[in-house]
Amino acid sequence: MTDYRTLIHELWGYAETGFEEYRSSKAMCDFLESNGFKVTRNIANMETAYEAVYGSGHPVICFLAEYDALFGMNQKADTTHYEPITNPNDTGHGCGHHLLGTGSIRAAIEFKKYLQDNHLEGTVKLVGCPAEESGSGKAYLARDGYFNDCDIALTWHPSNYNQVVTGSSQSCISCFFKFHGVSSHAASAPHLGRSALDACELMNVGVNYLREHMLPTDCVQYAYLNAGGKAPKVVQSEAVLKYFVRSATNPVCEELYQRVINCAKGAAMMTGTTVDVIFDEGLSNQVPNFVLEDVLADSFRKLYKNTYTEEELDYAQSFKDTYDIQNVMSDLPQFASDKQAIIENVQSRPINDYFVETNHSDICEMGSTDVGDVSWVVPTAQVNTACYSIGAGAHSWQWVAQGTSEIAYKGCMLAGDILCDAAKTLYNDPALIQRAKDELKTRLQGETYKCLIPEDVKPHISTVE
Repeated sequence: MTDYRTLIHELWGYAETGFEEYRSSKAMCDFLESNGFKVTRNIANMETAYEAVYGSGHPVICFLAEYDALFGMNQKADTTHYEPITNPNDTGHGCGHHLLGTGSIRAAIEFKKYLQDNHLEGTVKLVGCPAEESGSGKAYLARDGYFNDCDIALTWHPSNYNQVVTGSSQSCISCFFKFHGVSSHAASAPHLGRSALDACELMNVGVNYLREHMLPTDCVQYAYLNAGGKAPKVVQSEAVLKYFVRSATNPVCEELYQRVINCAKGAAMMTGTTVDVIFDEGLSNQVPNFVLEDVLADSFRKLYKNTYTEEELDYAQSFKDTYDIQNVMSDLPQFASDKQAIIENVQSRPINDYFVETNHSDICEMGSTDVGDVSWVVPTAQVNTACYSIGAGAHSWQWVAQGTSEIAYKGCMLAGDILCDAAKTLYNDPALIQRAKDELKTRLQGETYKCLIPEDVKPHISTVE
């Protein structure tokens, strides 16, 4: 059974968010078992995480699957205007993880067939990684050693462009600051109150002044989860902030996190309140691997073919027309070798229909992914394939709407084939695997993986209010 279209539609329809991907995980596990994999479910204290294995011995080539959706992204398929569909959780696959999981499964199944047909030793391993959007599933998996036996890890992500991913990403720590004060009548007895809302505002002022003394690769964001209620005449006794603290490396991120905590403590002292610091999630920066990037690029060049029909191009154009092309021009692939070719493609075509050559980069881009935790443990690399029209941005209703289209399916299958072909190349050239391992060792400079999530923090759905 290799009906990938049906699996894509099934996962898109479930649209389950982090650590709640019960039906999605079951569908993928059943699919893998029907294709000869030994599947272990409910791993690393995550009910929706799984491990699928075929074969034995080394090399162990690992593929990473994701399948969580996003809140606020419910949208009718194939509709070129915003039209939410009935969905009790307002969820939708606005980042294409239904495609990501399916494409990785295709890679694992096709590589298994290759080993099987040629009577070769070695292990195919696919790890089902929940809660990438919120929860850092891969960080828990890495912390619990699920990648320690792997020689190589390969993955991909749906995109607007066909390219090999290069560069790094930010480490990130997410936490809650819950302030406790004393309520009182804000007019007749304000002196008896101790405002948790005041503490939140003072903390944010302190952090905003801190921005002047952060590295350019640092980033801090916050949101009010509880501003203390709806009555101005009551001094707010409870208030909650959620923070994201990001930097280019784990040690700097941890240092910045402590500085943010100090702002919270200072705010509590100034207002006579107390504060609880509640750790939520943490994920590591991406460690690039140029050896694997070159392998993936060779496979991309070999396999990419522009096979879009006129009907598919018209479909993509209908979604491209929902965007201002000038805004699209401000968000082009950063490391493309030929920037002018990208500009012309964006201006003249409805979908990226060629392989975008990229230059290797160590630069840390803004944004975070728990793929970074895997990259600290095992040489890791990934590709993007065009699954959506030019213009459509991740975490948008346009991505949800195109999620079961033929162009999405073609991009998904292409990604699976590229990952499988790269796995074959690595399998047949052990020296490449060793070079990738040597590069990782060099980049780490003697550091070893330390998960940013404390040992006493278990996988969880954030519920602090």
